[in-house]
Amino acid sequence: MIKNYRILDLIRRNRSPLENHLIDGLVDGRVSRRDFIRHGSLLGLSLPLLGGITTAAGLGGMPSLARAQGAPGATIRVASSVPAAAIDPVTIADAGGLLIMQQVAEFLCVDGPELVLQPALAESWKPNDNGSVWTFKLRKGVKFHSGGEMKAEDVVASIDRLADPANSSNALSVFTGILSKGASKKVDDYTVEFHLDAPNGNFPYMVSSDNYNAVIIPADYKGDYEKSFDGTGPFRVEKYTPKVGASFVRNENYWGAKALPDRTEFTFFTDVQPMILALQGGQVDVINQMPVLAGVALLNDPGFEILSLKSSAHQQLHLRCDDGPLKDARVRRAIALCLDRDKLAAGLMKGRSALGNDSPFAAVYPSTDTSIPQRKQDIAQAKQLMEAAGAGKGFKITLTTERYLEIPEYAQLIQNWVKEIGIELELNILDQSAYYGDAVFGKSNWLDSVMGITDYGHRGVPNVYLAAPLKSDGTWNAAHFKNKDYDALATSYIAALDLEAQKADAGKIQKLLLEETPVIFGYFYDYLTATAKGVAGVQPTAMSQLFLEKASKA
Repeated sequence: MIKNYRILDLIRRNRSPLENHLIDGLVDGRVSRRDFIRHGSLLGLSLPLLGGITTAAGLGGMPSLARAQGAPGATIRVASSVPAAAIDPVTIADAGGLLIMQQVAEFLCVDGPELVLQPALAESWKPNDNGSVWTFKLRKGVKFHSGGEMKAEDVVASIDRLADPANSSNALSVFTGILSKGASKKVDDYTVEFHLDAPNGNFPYMVSSDNYNAVIIPADYKGDYEKSFDGTGPFRVEKYTPKVGASFVRNENYWGAKALPDRTEFTFFTDVQPMILALQGGQVDVINQMPVLAGVALLNDPGFEILSLKSSAHQQLHLRCDDGPLKDARVRRAIALCLDRDKLAAGLMKGRSALGNDSPFAAVYPSTDTSIPQRKQDIAQAKQLMEAAGAGKGFKITLTTERYLEIPEYAQLIQNWVKEIGIELELNILDQSAYYGDAVFGKSNWLDSVMGITDYGHRGVPNVYLAAPLKSDGTWNAAHFKNKDYDALATSYIAALDLEAQKADAGKIQKLLLEETPVIFGYFYDYLTATAKGVAGVQPTAMSQLFLEKASKA
């Protein structure tokens, strides 16, 4: 297709220097169409505008996000994990709980398929020149289920609750060092400014569905959310029974298109196998998340649909850098070279994962530097590194981990692979509560173990992965990794607004982490949702949310 420079020039006239630099990158071929759309949505460019730019650049328009409308009036039945605690937007931290909360409450924007940010309660957003202040314009006429209109004070109060350390919010893992209490400002009834602790080029993801606590609820919320389930969403609560299930009905006063289903029903299960039996037996229509190994019977069964999302979710293998034989980076690299990543992807994960290259930069991220060579299994080189480190005779060490998803099987594969370089690995596999403990140093098998595997859920941007487990002061730094060069690069990446600047920092980080190898990222697994045949319009996210307003049954 031919570039239309006249239209491109007209579009450029009303754009900021940052936006024009991104457009230039697309036109010049430095930025792919896919990455342009993802990063453009982050900067607040609307999806129609992004489509117009890609068309003018000769690359075709946006694919239609609209789906064929199914028949209205269905009851959609979902199998879900049991909420682990009382459902409260401030403290919720588990997949079962956040799934239920998300049925009634909404976010400023949604991290949709392909990591493209889509407007929800916010119509638009934009940064100042250095990304230290982000301004969000709110949708008008949005009503809470309790009747009041959602305005700026509700947004400010909702985000302030999460940023206040006194509330012990689960979202502090996202907001600490980024957004402080009192830094969310009402400009007018429909405009909010977020004044950040430091420039942050990826901030809209921090107040999107990517931060599952960041739902907007009334300013006067006092707690006990299970009594009201007050939100702005397309469904209203009908009934909630702890440990048993929940049901919801269409919100006839919803600000957007009315939901297709009349009702949705959620049944809570303590294990995935009963969920699979319920789906096979016709008692449920959807399994919200299906692990690969547990659900292998459904993967090739034509009676069911598998919705697969590429994600950044992974199992981190941390190697303690400050003590014992793993203190030497050559030993850590040797262990990493033992892994057969192709076998992990094809065998353990049944082709439902992408290779990891020992940094948080998954293939799904537009800022990932894909020119960095992929680390492959190389036992000969691993043995040489062990000899050079004075560990040629090998050693004994314990790998401590959790009994969750495919982690025990992953640990056994690692145990077998490292035997080839003389490492005798003892496995200590604990239930999740024993593994995580109090989740603070000195009181956690996770954070205090010499070597361990920890499950990390999906994030739309790598900021949390770069900071919490890898920065010198990271709250989840189980590897006890302290490197000033890394800290500076991570800070620079997080501050960068420009995609090419992010990619330049990402490449440096990827190279440094390959050299130091404090954490092994073996693979990034796909997020799988299973549905019965004839069920359409179900939209999961890799954060365990499930959007059902367009769902129908044949």
